[in-house]
Amino acid sequence: MPTVLSHGFPACCAPETKAFACVMGQYMMQTKVGQHELTKHQVAVKILNRQKIRSLDVVGKIRREIQNLKLFRHPHIIKLYQVISTPTDIFMVMEYVSGGELFDYICKNGKLDEKESRRLFQQIISGVDYCHRHMVVHRDLKPENVLLDAHMNAKIADFGLSNMMSDGEFLRTSCGSPNYAAPEVISGRLYAGPEVDIWSSGVILYALLCGTLPFDDDHVPTLFKKICDGIFFTPQYLHPSVISLLKHMLQVDPMKRATIKEIREDEWFKQDLPKYLFPEDAAYSSNMIDEEALKEVCEKFECTEEEVLNCLYSRNHQDPLAVAYHLIIDNRRIMNEAKDFYLASSPPDSFLDDLPAHHSAKIHPERVPFLVTESQPRPRHTLDELNPQKSKHLGVRRAKWHLGIRSQSRPNDIMSEVCRAMKQLDYEWKVVNPYYLRVRRKNPVTGIHTKMSLQLYQVDSRTYLLDFRSIDDDMVEVKSGTATPHRSGSVGNYRTTLKNDRNEKNECEDAAKGDVSAPSTPPISVGKAAEGSLASSLTSSVDSTGGEIPLPRPGSHTIEFFEMCANLIKLLAR
Repeated sequence: MPTVLSHGFPACCAPETKAFACVMGQYMMQTKVGQHELTKHQVAVKILNRQKIRSLDVVGKIRREIQNLKLFRHPHIIKLYQVISTPTDIFMVMEYVSGGELFDYICKNGKLDEKESRRLFQQIISGVDYCHRHMVVHRDLKPENVLLDAHMNAKIADFGLSNMMSDGEFLRTSCGSPNYAAPEVISGRLYAGPEVDIWSSGVILYALLCGTLPFDDDHVPTLFKKICDGIFFTPQYLHPSVISLLKHMLQVDPMKRATIKEIREDEWFKQDLPKYLFPEDAAYSSNMIDEEALKEVCEKFECTEEEVLNCLYSRNHQDPLAVAYHLIIDNRRIMNEAKDFYLASSPPDSFLDDLPAHHSAKIHPERVPFLVTESQPRPRHTLDELNPQKSKHLGVRRAKWHLGIRSQSRPNDIMSEVCRAMKQLDYEWKVVNPYYLRVRRKNPVTGIHTKMSLQLYQVDSRTYLLDFRSIDDDMVEVKSGTATPHRSGSVGNYRTTLKNDRNEKNECEDAAKGDVSAPSTPPISVGKAAEGSLASSLTSSVDSTGGEIPLPRPGSHTIEFFEMCANLIKLLAR
């Protein structure tokens, strides 16, 4: 066991860094392993001496690494949680990865089998693609800069040599390690950027499959000649399809070299490819608020939810509350990598088993489970049960129509896309739980708020239904999550409410209005029977106690509700 030091940071930075004061432990190369005092999660702390940085003339390198890592949130790129500056040192608090370098792993264990090599290569290409789409080229990809976590997943690190790319701009600086550098880099020719990362990725793939480097020589001029000639040995045990991919990636002419798009379309690369690695949209993470992490931060820091939410919505990732929040989420993801990512593209039938215990499961009107439901279930009734005059034999089969959207995208992606669309429409919403939102829109003319709820259901193992439900100003739902809106033949009860617009406004002031990005919208299926059943929902009915249910105000709310739904569906359909 390493000796644990209790003085991780100098006293001069204590007031600003109390929330992330770390207990320092064993050395990890030039980085120390630390522990967050409140959450008890391990982190890696890179300590940089200012005087040494200046003497080595690497100030720009360090600044670029910090700038890039601050921006990135990808499962296969090392995360930077916080930067702490003191007069003498810079502390970079980063994601802790316990498995060491890919380089050391290959040196110790030799070449990997084809399946494992492909899995790690897919993760690396996903991270490289993320960098390129965010206009950053790494320029120093090599097995030494690919770390492995406890579950043998790749994490790209060391962005010190990277450059921000601009369309039409060419780079001319020679950087990176000679064995992994592209011909245009070592020869000093102009290059756009992304193609040098493709070359380096090809060298990494070769190292994974063969346990050696394609271009290697102790004599540097000879090494450079080998790289510029682009001739390398291919072992007979390699499959022809992977040899073809290697030759395409290690093309000397950058114009003929494979692109990310071409690599993704390669048949060898596509085998067993997890869907989370390449979402249909540019966004990789959901900005939905994690209620459990939010609660944990509030308990640890003895603060209010509003304080934490303000930090998150301001996108100040350096704030101690935001740092702790992201650290909790990331460590949960790391501990449940398979659940969060590899199973995301094919949710199990027992999806509810993975949910927190305080969420109770209920049955969708189409006899499928909720993803997340209210904490206190109440009895529900069909319209047939509420109407004593209707013959019982007429209500045996339930209609399968609905007003909503069906999708085979991941649940988090669906909700993220919905939130992004609602923000564009200037809707306000409150997150009751990750799959149930209360939404409202203010009429610019009358000033009256139209309200509805959105609930995501799991229809089968691969299909989800986003249900729209109207909430009247003068009534609230007793039960959420029907297959139809309340104004269109709902199967729920109503009760009178004393809530006024002011109360509702206070409730919605905590609504999520942050930027949310997600993959492109899934196919939409809208029930056509909604208008046909409108009249029946406006007739008087009697609740289970025999009391009269007050009628909603005529017409206007229903029209505005459908207009609200139509606007959202239209935007999602783009």
